Amino acid sequence: MTSIIPDTDVMPVGSYPKTGIDVLIVGTGLAGLTAAIESVRKGHNVQVLERDSDINNSGDMFFMGHSAVKFFRHWPEMAREYDRVSLRDAFMETRRHSGEVAIPPSKASDFIRVPGMDPKSPPGSFQLRPAIYKLFVHQLERLGIKVQFGKRVVDYYEDESRGKATAVTDKGESFEADVIIAADGIGSKSQKLVGGAVRAINSGREMWRAIVPWSLLEDSPEISEGFALAQTDETDGTIARPWLGPGTYAMTLRLPDSVIWLINHESTGSSEENWHNYIEPAEVLANMDNGTGGVPWAPAFKELVRRTPQNTIVNFALNWRDPQPSWASPGGRVVNIGDAAHSYMPTSGNGATQAMEDAVSLVTCLQIGGKDNIPQSVRAHVRFRFVRTACIQKLGIANGKNFMNTNWEKVKVNPKHIQPRLPPWIWTHDPEAHAYEYYNQMVQTMKDDVPLLEIDPNIIPPNYPVGHKYEPWSILDLMKDIKNGKDVNLGSGDWQLLPTHV
Repeated sequence: MTSIIPDTDVMPVGSYPKTGIDVLIVGTGLAGLTAAIESVRKGHNVQVLERDSDINNSGDMFFMGHSAVKFFRHWPEMAREYDRVSLRDAFMETRRHSGEVAIPPSKASDFIRVPGMDPKSPPGSFQLRPAIYKLFVHQLERLGIKVQFGKRVVDYYEDESRGKATAVTDKGESFEADVIIAADGIGSKSQKLVGGAVRAINSGREMWRAIVPWSLLEDSPEISEGFALAQTDETDGTIARPWLGPGTYAMTLRLPDSVIWLINHESTGSSEENWHNYIEPAEVLANMDNGTGGVPWAPAFKELVRRTPQNTIVNFALNWRDPQPSWASPGGRVVNIGDAAHSYMPTSGNGATQAMEDAVSLVTCLQIGGKDNIPQSVRAHVRFRFVRTACIQKLGIANGKNFMNTNWEKVKVNPKHIQPRLPPWIWTHDPEAHAYEYYNQMVQTMKDDVPLLEIDPNIIPPNYPVGHKYEPWSILDLMKDIKNGKDVNLGSGDWQLLPTHV
């Protein structure tokens, strides 16, 4: 199997001199773990705090974009392990929520690939969350990075005169560093200092998600047929199935030993933004046909829910948050990354990807600027990232509209009408290379007091749609348009969408 991680321009640990920058990372999601590993490679000194008693590697699946894993080229052990656990050879079959096959099985990489893309490098692939987290944990262990567990940070401070930042835990412990990377997710207490707290808006949507061992399902003919492995001699038959319906959509991933399922549904009032908010199968069965236009879910899917073990179904709240450009504290010593800076709906397929891109961009900027220019480097990083992440956030909303309002007549003509929007400007980006090439130019724009939205694209090429002029937007305005039957207005520029998307 050929690796999807290029081995060009490899700069392993030891390639960079020590910077002397003390970096404190709060949180061990993918943003925090990537920041920790890359900080070591870039020569920074690293401390990591985690509020839980261990790194949480539970969960189901997510989509990981190619742009997020380009830095694996510097970590051969990670690249090999990623190639081994990646689901890039999975198949995909699209169904209506009532069970009818809408698009027959094909390689998922073929379905999501856009014209002109290297067949060996799709925009990304589905991944199992536990496997990816274990990959990162193994790299932490190889580097000897010790995570301090049970450290729930409840406040952040900075002292500009001393050039230091402090994180304070719920037990009154203080941890000081030259820069603190707040990777502690939605609701990070750092937002009070950085001015980035954004009101959560109830979307009226929630997501049920669960994993069921195949041993609990295999005696059901209905489930065995509805959730069969792909018929292939090439792989183990792993297959992802989007299930699309009016006002709802689901995703299942059939593995040889289990089925992962999730359903985006109308609010039932029992959800929380909490991965431990468990409900019972009876609640799902009582509500899953609500809002589906009078057409019930497939009997096989209902049987899958019925056989899901008690206390294993998470009902996660899907709250909207407007994009906000304030990710850094006034003195530039505390900075948000990942969900703490920007949260995404699942339909973006980019939450994990952008969190990892954030981390790579930030630690690279810190390395370029050095210890004497930490605030400058933090601010340059934010300017590199804000418009890109806001554009991807909006694109995710457009994807959601497409999934829950599918035009099946267009799908019959061209199945790629329901292909998720993952245009080349997303997956071809390399946040590390971008920072190295344009850091000095970005710093000069700050010295010249050039507003972020007035940066000359001839000086710093955009890592978002070429020609796009960002204008502040709100979730509520977008939802109002969708409710009135309008498409999501992505704005100006070349978003590089397929003709079938527009």
